[in-house]
Amino acid sequence: MSTASVVAPASALTSRTAKSPDATVTDPALVKRAVKAAALGNAMEWFDFGVYSYIAVTLGKVFFPSGNPTAQLLSTFGAFAAAFLVRPLGGMVFGPLGDRVGRQKVLALTMIMMAAGTFAIGLIPSYATIGVGAPVLLLAARLVQGFSTGGEYAGASTFIAEYAPDKRRGFLGSWLEFGTLAGYIGGAGLVTLMTALLSADDLTSWGWRIPFLIAGPMGLIGLYLRMRLEETPAFAAEVAKAEKDRPKVPLREMVTGQWRALLLCVGLVLVFNVTDYMLLSYMPSYLTSELHYDETHGLLVVLGVMVLMMIVQPFAGALTDRVGRRPVIAAGCAGFLLLSVPALLLIREGSLLAVALGMGALGLLLVCFTAAMPSALPALFPTKVRYGSLSIGFNVSVSLFGGTTPLVVTALIGATGDMMMPAYYMMAAAVIGGFAVWRMAESAGRPLPGSAPSVAGRHAG
Repeated sequence: MSTASVVAPASALTSRTAKSPDATVTDPALVKRAVKAAALGNAMEWFDFGVYSYIAVTLGKVFFPSGNPTAQLLSTFGAFAAAFLVRPLGGMVFGPLGDRVGRQKVLALTMIMMAAGTFAIGLIPSYATIGVGAPVLLLAARLVQGFSTGGEYAGASTFIAEYAPDKRRGFLGSWLEFGTLAGYIGGAGLVTLMTALLSADDLTSWGWRIPFLIAGPMGLIGLYLRMRLEETPAFAAEVAKAEKDRPKVPLREMVTGQWRALLLCVGLVLVFNVTDYMLLSYMPSYLTSELHYDETHGLLVVLGVMVLMMIVQPFAGALTDRVGRRPVIAAGCAGFLLLSVPALLLIREGSLLAVALGMGALGLLLVCFTAAMPSALPALFPTKVRYGSLSIGFNVSVSLFGGTTPLVVTALIGATGDMMMPAYYMMAAAVIGGFAVWRMAESAGRPLPGSAPSVAGRHAG
């Protein structure tokens, strides 16, 4: 199917949209393929995050031998956070490139780099084998991953948003984070299974490599799906405007020309990612290292929370199409501000039921962000700079606040001895996110800035 079949002429419009001759009629089959390919890439990225977070204690022993478990954990999360420090660089490279040569080509490239970086971790010799070269190689692989993911989320959310009909953008965009949860559950579930079946010695000597090596074949599948996709209707329309060559938008214009939208993006991404990484990346280690909770049971509780989030995710995405993105995001901010302390007190109580209730409450609040952000964030920027500006704003915020969350909170607990630091950190993020959502415009049911109205084709379910 050619790109021309996605942007239909006026004669092909249904009677419901016949009054809008410039509207884009989306092909339902093509939209589904786009959503699947974008979500799979996100799933692979978070498969790695799930593995890394859940096996952090073991990685600390393999790559950062020390007599102090806290120092090991800090070193492991330090390598985790290092990948986020280069994400803005990746965003500054891949984002503008996606606005110039196309979303599909860049998303295929980021998929290759992501798979290669994750696969390489599984091949690195241990510290006992090659000494200091082991953590250096681990850091190098993490930097490759971080650089590639700098163009992943912004590109994937842009890709889905530009394919989706205006009235279904929230629902279709929510499947991007459905892929995130699926990948995380896959990675974390595999580590949980290995922890239950393998002895501690086997897990440390060779078992930890298995999840990382699986990324190779997963990457090839994702690359195949992405290579079969076509460009989005919005990008195709931008290319058509320029007839032959698209004008290059300077990086400075993507920042200074979009400063207000960028600030809103940073604030929204801050609350989204601080709470996300707190719950999905930090809490497994918090339960085991800080609360001395049984490791297997702790992992299973978090997996159960993620399954609950997956079930609710599409319904919450559809809700944002009906009531708007702003009310849903605002509800999440208010919930984290009011319930973070009670939820963490429940978790600290220690019983399986209390931990499950506390984690479940945080997980349902997080769905307010995972369901709304994939459609809300691309709508902040016009088509000609959407990929680039969103990549910059998203990755700067993730690097400074999201990916550093496990490291900062671990250090704060170590410095203050206050086990409630995770709750205070989430509350502070909720205040910032609440201000951002107060200042943002509603985008539900409306065309993306710089794009024509988009309506579903006749067979779009």
